[in-house]
Amino acid sequence: MKKHIILVLLIFSGLLVSGQGYQTKTNLNYYPDSICKTDDYIKDKCKLDVYYPENAKDATTIIWFHGGGLTNGRAEIPEALKNTNFIVVGVDYRLSPMVKAPTYIEDAAAATAWVFNHIAEYGGNPKKIFITGHSAGGYLSLMIALDKSYLLKYKIDANQIAGIIPLSGQAITHFTVRKENGIAETQAVIDKYAPLYFVRSDAPPILLITGDREMELLGRYEENAYLTRMLKLVGHRNVTLFELQGYDHNMTMPAFPLLTKFVRRISKTIK
Repeated sequence: MKKHIILVLLIFSGLLVSGQGYQTKTNLNYYPDSICKTDDYIKDKCKLDVYYPENAKDATTIIWFHGGGLTNGRAEIPEALKNTNFIVVGVDYRLSPMVKAPTYIEDAAAATAWVFNHIAEYGGNPKKIFITGHSAGGYLSLMIALDKSYLLKYKIDANQIAGIIPLSGQAITHFTVRKENGIAETQAVIDKYAPLYFVRSDAPPILLITGDREMELLGRYEENAYLTRMLKLVGHRNVTLFELQGYDHNMTMPAFPLLTKFVRRISKTIK
């Protein structure tokens, strides 16, 4: 009896350890072997990890793109997304200055296409795929969801994405992309590498979350506020912006509960 009580407490507290209900497959190539064999950097960097509930059926998937300014960082499965009954896919991608735009955006699209094509093998529902990430990862999620050309290469309509949740993502042209082109980080640019360039009324549901406008990186809250306003002006009916007062750019801890609540709410509407 005592063992049963402990097990129930572990389940309700979310402390049931990985290996007792969840598995992780690591270092899966998301480009075909024919491409990996011809490029050592692709072979090394273009991998993903899949964290999934055992015996999952019709599960919701969250694709997570790591941050790092498009110049550093590596694939991760955020602790806050574990033991939540979600499938979580952590994506690695090529970085500047080894590559330049749009290579890392193309990698994000290739990884997302892999998820659409393979997530059913892990018990996931391809209609319930959400994309998110922090900072540079948020930027990548916005780019491949709003500029439909990246996923169209794989015959996937970006509107098949169930929802987009960038955490402190850049809405104008990313500062690393500007640096690659000799443009100062304080010089605002909105071009084909800016999510703002591709606002459209039929985009998937969007939840934008940033830190405090007085504590964030240069103009990050204001960029997201402008993106929100422009989406509404073109007729988008499901976009929300949260500003987390008292938190700087590293605002993921209080953002994750908002993210998971949004994912659960949207998932319930998908048949």
